[in-house]
Amino acid sequence: MTDDLELAGELVRQAGRLAAWMLRQGLDVQHKTSVSDVVSDADRAAEELIVQALRSARPGDGVVGEEGAEHAGEHGRTWYIDPVDGTYNFLSGLPYWCSAMALAEHRAGGAREPVLGAVYGPAADELWLGGPDHPTSCNRVPVTPLVDTPLSRLSLASYLHPATLPDDGAREPLLAMLRGAATVRMLGSGSLELAAVAGGRLGLWAQLDTLDWDWLPGAALVLGAGGAVEVLQHRGHRWHLAGNRQAVAEARALLLG
Repeated sequence: MTDDLELAGELVRQAGRLAAWMLRQGLDVQHKTSVSDVVSDADRAAEELIVQALRSARPGDGVVGEEGAEHAGEHGRTWYIDPVDGTYNFLSGLPYWCSAMALAEHRAGGAREPVLGAVYGPAADELWLGGPDHPTSCNRVPVTPLVDTPLSRLSLASYLHPATLPDDGAREPLLAMLRGAATVRMLGSGSLELAAVAGGRLGLWAQLDTLDWDWLPGAALVLGAGGAVEVLQHRGHRWHLAGNRQAVAEARALLLG
């Protein structure tokens, strides 16, 4: 039987390539909650590809997908699927998007611990695999483990929706962290940004109220690279931090003020 990491890698690669092919053919697009929150036929088809494969290969596992797939598991294991992460980029012709999935185990109190993550970026043809017990790799080449580095020497990747700007509880903590970083990047695909953190291309990732399918795949990769991940409540929001241990600790201190 194919192991979980190999299975995840194969499925995100298939899903990403399917989405890229469908984009070239032309897509039907709908808006969800805003102009920038969009979904296409490719999102749905890529999710269905992964879901059907998981139901065959891992029938006892749970499944949760961004586009609505939901199946309760029997053993406390759940796969979280983001068939196209960065759909606005995807549909705008920007190459910074990916297919991503994670396997997580449920703990007491409802916590979800990432076991592994798989992220495939079709534009660069890069497959990222890793987790707490699986050293992170990019196209099968192990990444250099993350080492303690101050936030002041690193880039910080994040995102703040324009509708959130009036919210002091969102804006002020983010600005506090941004002021502590060397530079800022907002690239539009959380899973690819987290993969880049794991690979040393970005320094720290900090976002608020991140959904499981946007967080768990990349969080697993950062853990597999020897980094730290944290989720904490502050001023009415759940903040998600990932990077080397020193940078995460410094960002937490800035966030909490």
